[in-house]
Amino acid sequence: MSAGGRRIGGAFAGVFAALLFAAALVGSCGVLLESALRAHAPVERYGAAAAVVSGPEKVEDMLRRPGDSPEHQTRPVAERPRVPVAAAARLRAVPGVRGVVADVSFPVLTSTGASVSGHGWDSAALRPYRLSAGRAPRAADEVVLSESAGVPAGKGVSLQADGTPRPYRVTGTVASGPGAAFFTPAAAAALYGRPGMADALVVTADGKLDEGALRAAVPGLAVATGAARGDVEDRAVLAARPDIVDLALSIGGVAVMTALVVVGGLIALATRERAREFALLRAVGATPWQVRGKLLRETLWTGVPAALVGGVLSLGLGAAMHSLMIGEDALPHGFGLSLSPLPALAAFAITIVAALLTALVASLRVSRIRPVEALGESAAEPARLPRWRLVTGVVFVVVGLNALGVSTATSGPTAAASVGGLVISLIVATALLGPLLARLGSRRLGRLAALASPVSGRLGRHASGAAALRAGSVLTPVALAIAFGCTQLFAQSTIAHATREQAADGNRADQVIVSAGPGLPAGAAEAARRVPGVTAATPVKRTTVVMAVKELGEKDLRTLNAQGVGAGAEATMDPKVRSGRLADLRGGTVALSRDVAAGLHVGSTARFWLGDGTRVQARVVAIYDRGLGFGDVLLPHATAAAHSTTALDDHVLVRGKADLRPVAAAYAGARVVDRDAYGDALSRELRLQGLVSLIVVAAIGGFIVIGVVTTLALATGARRREFALLRLVGATRRQVLAALRWEAAIVLGTGLLTGAAIALVTLLALAMAVTGAPLPAISPVAAAAILAGVAGPAAAAMLLPARAMLRRRSSPRLP
Repeated sequence: MSAGGRRIGGAFAGVFAALLFAAALVGSCGVLLESALRAHAPVERYGAAAAVVSGPEKVEDMLRRPGDSPEHQTRPVAERPRVPVAAAARLRAVPGVRGVVADVSFPVLTSTGASVSGHGWDSAALRPYRLSAGRAPRAADEVVLSESAGVPAGKGVSLQADGTPRPYRVTGTVASGPGAAFFTPAAAAALYGRPGMADALVVTADGKLDEGALRAAVPGLAVATGAARGDVEDRAVLAARPDIVDLALSIGGVAVMTALVVVGGLIALATRERAREFALLRAVGATPWQVRGKLLRETLWTGVPAALVGGVLSLGLGAAMHSLMIGEDALPHGFGLSLSPLPALAAFAITIVAALLTALVASLRVSRIRPVEALGESAAEPARLPRWRLVTGVVFVVVGLNALGVSTATSGPTAAASVGGLVISLIVATALLGPLLARLGSRRLGRLAALASPVSGRLGRHASGAAALRAGSVLTPVALAIAFGCTQLFAQSTIAHATREQAADGNRADQVIVSAGPGLPAGAAEAARRVPGVTAATPVKRTTVVMAVKELGEKDLRTLNAQGVGAGAEATMDPKVRSGRLADLRGGTVALSRDVAAGLHVGSTARFWLGDGTRVQARVVAIYDRGLGFGDVLLPHATAAAHSTTALDDHVLVRGKADLRPVAAAYAGARVVDRDAYGDALSRELRLQGLVSLIVVAAIGGFIVIGVVTTLALATGARRREFALLRLVGATRRQVLAALRWEAAIVLGTGLLTGAAIALVTLLALAMAVTGAPLPAISPVAAAAILAGVAGPAAAAMLLPARAMLRRRSSPRLP
């Protein structure tokens, strides 16, 4: 094969590899997206039900847009809404309904600390559970347990539901399944603690039911059939679905942008290396569109098989990402995997369109030159950037500076959103203005190289500056890899660090009572208050609220972390109140963080939805700064407990150094920790949340590094004539390699510095937004690993092909 044929083959081999990985990455995001859109919790206890009636699954609102029509927005309800038991009579009147069970569910702890789900015995037939021994419960102190509890029929057991543990007699056991404890219906209703209400009304039927008739019988309530029945059992999947959709779309968008930059640089580089071939075609009479068509056809021939293979591989990659997130608890365990050809087809289409667009843009210059100028034009690289590229690059710089201004002038979610726009704008600007950055790096870093090595350093400086377009194509993916990896990892660490700092600085408690099970009964806080030496004991109940938050002049429905706090909160926590008083938090009131209180002040009325979808209007009594450490919303404890899936507290903050071990010993699974141990537990939760960032960096960062290596290997492989000419004029093999090393240091150094500058500006803006000070949390070890992970393979991709080419011939000759 000729040298030109080898260059063409090498170029399109690199393009093939880049397109394959791009399709695999985009398709894997599509797998996550499809899984999120179709995900339902598994149907277990309601397996025998024809339909399940529950409270509303989502909240809805019409939000006005400036200069636009109102927009309909929805958010899922995270807590389980209740339904009135009285509605069962209307459901029984629907033709075909055999029976309706008012199902209640509440957490129960055994004496060993194991958590099971408590129900009435009338709910046992819904799964159905079968008695394997004994009989059904008949008295308030009798219970039927799952075999997995390990307590045989006839034995006594201590169970804790809404207070301290009580003795029960096990009258029977049911076949193994999800851990459950069945009481008499009356006893279960009493332990449930919400008279006249139930979690769901479970409808059984002999045949097919008319869903329309069911919905008409219970207006305002949700009727679930089929796979949707699982979402009533476990709302975790339903609550997580919008966040996973947003995550998949976000990762997919970044993946597409990355593919455009990496694949575009490869195709542009391959096109420039074939400039002589295209110039010859123009010289013999080919029209511009004939030249473009040739390149588009070649790209299509390369792209179609690459996109097909990548699309197929994306299904396995998406399944692996889903499995990893499930295994590390980043997704609810009931979050199922959906696999269909749709993500592969979407990845194929997106990859092909991206490849054709970048090939068309890359062919514009070589196809527009006049035939009489073609061969001369191909011999030398143009010294100036095209005007459209220069203007567009400057526009993206301006857009990035505008996003920087927004992020430094705002806080919270608005600032975080603008930071995302900042990094994308600067990366695109780098891709467009890459040759200018390459020339700047050649002048600055090249001067240092020439001082360090007068001969080889000067040759490296000249080579990096003479081919600025080639150097720009090389440094762009390097800068992208550094900027993306550092921003993705250290943005998460900055937010996690700020969260830990705010939680630690605002924690005034000396001790914390925590539970290894589902939570602490309400009596735990009161028992702690009665201990001599305790000055305050505040029960804390975590929940969520849905609220319209103003961002960049527009309102969007957002799910916010909230806490219900009881008496003595002002003594045990300090959310850094800037106006109002935390002591006034009672009844129909609320305290908001400054990040979500835009347009509201102390005395204003805030409108939002509680965790179970109940819409409320509450008077704002305080605005505070530490929204990351304490959640964006603080509610009265009674309000949060009444509208949560369970009334159990997450923990109790205690002021005073009294011995609380007797209090903890009275409750199954409870223990006392100091404030440092409590902070460590919070750190573990934050590290778990950072797993998603690691997955994103590993997937997209790996693709970028592959693109960097491919681009550099291609650029180096196309320089045979240059290396041969240097050997012909007397340069030794060692001198050529030394010059190439200096060139690599200049070009890669420029890319590393550009990417680091983009990441630093972005992280400084984020840190200012979330902490009020430009101090991002950057791990030197992780930063060094990212730099080495990019620079090492990049340098090898430049030097190894050159060593092979220089070793291949005993006597230098021009190819």
